[in-house]
Amino acid sequence: MAGERVAGILKEYRKHYQKASRQGRSRMLDEFCAMTGYHRKYAVSLLNRPADEVPVPPKRRGKSYSEKSMRIIEKIWEAAGYPWSARLVALLPQWLGWASAHFGEIDGHTRQEILSISARQIDRRLQKRKRAIKGRIYGRTKPGTLLKQHIPIKTEHWDVQEPGHLEIDLVSHSGPSASGEFIHSMNVTDIHTGWCETRAVMGKGEAGVVAAMEDIRRALPFAIKSIDSDNGSEFINYHLFGYCQKRKIGFTRSRPYKKNDNAHIEQKNWTHVRKIFGWVRLDTPEQLEAMNALYKGELRLMMNLFQPCVKLISKERVGSKLRRKYDKPATPLNRLVACFEKTLPLPVTKVLAQSENLDPFLLSEKIERQVAALTRSKKKLAKVLP
Repeated sequence: MAGERVAGILKEYRKHYQKASRQGRSRMLDEFCAMTGYHRKYAVSLLNRPADEVPVPPKRRGKSYSEKSMRIIEKIWEAAGYPWSARLVALLPQWLGWASAHFGEIDGHTRQEILSISARQIDRRLQKRKRAIKGRIYGRTKPGTLLKQHIPIKTEHWDVQEPGHLEIDLVSHSGPSASGEFIHSMNVTDIHTGWCETRAVMGKGEAGVVAAMEDIRRALPFAIKSIDSDNGSEFINYHLFGYCQKRKIGFTRSRPYKKNDNAHIEQKNWTHVRKIFGWVRLDTPEQLEAMNALYKGELRLMMNLFQPCVKLISKERVGSKLRRKYDKPATPLNRLVACFEKTLPLPVTKVLAQSENLDPFLLSEKIERQVAALTRSKKKLAKVLP
């Protein structure tokens, strides 16, 4: 109904409604709701106000987004591995350049809608599609006792402004049983840039961990300056300690049973390992080879070149709540490039050139195919075993 007509009807109804009996009010309320389409509770609140009060105009609705825009955003969200809204907003400009090749031509109006949407709007629009993932797994690594007097505990917060300071951890793929030998994912993340490298190792032997560390060192586009681990015996041993001493790499460890000391790597354990492979048991040489092919290839490129991450700037306790403030999401590659003011090192230049020619949607499809093939091989093996 027109605003002026509603205002006139409302004024007349208020005069009679407030003087009417209980039954009369109920009858008038039915008529008013049928005429205006208002909810009954809202109509009661309007009619109980003074008759000469000027009606407050309804609040303007937020910006609307076309079905086509939301469909493209949802497809990008799925291809990117369902990132949370703040990271999704940050990756949309980069991914949108490749979207036309997969979803058809995108007109200027649709492109503008996609690039202008906020994280809060994305949360609202994708609320029905989101799935809550529940479950928790406990680590199967035992604390090491050797060399603890030589490897200092790091208790202060990380405050580095250059790449090369790493947190490392092992993620077990034992499934429901920890018996026998099974695969572990050795996860390494850079504190400043968020760059992540992962290698699959059979068991958690000291020599295997050092070999994986050396392979990661060669693959990183920057030099390693220090590493920080938990107190597991796979890290606190003479092999890794000697390796760091030889290469002049700093080596510190976290406090026992304090996972927040390794918050950076704990978060990567979920996004880069558990979210990909889940909690199934992986224990064959074929699976080890397939996982390393994925870790060294498509998954490495996807996570470091096309997946924005955030960094915690500060946190403040207000009453019983802890308020955290994060910086603007950016990909590890973008953070790495920002570390150099003038000339980029050759390894960084090569990765940057590689990112310009890669299609993130094709990378996503390849990752899904490789993970599906790994899952199928696991099911076939389960049928053969008694």
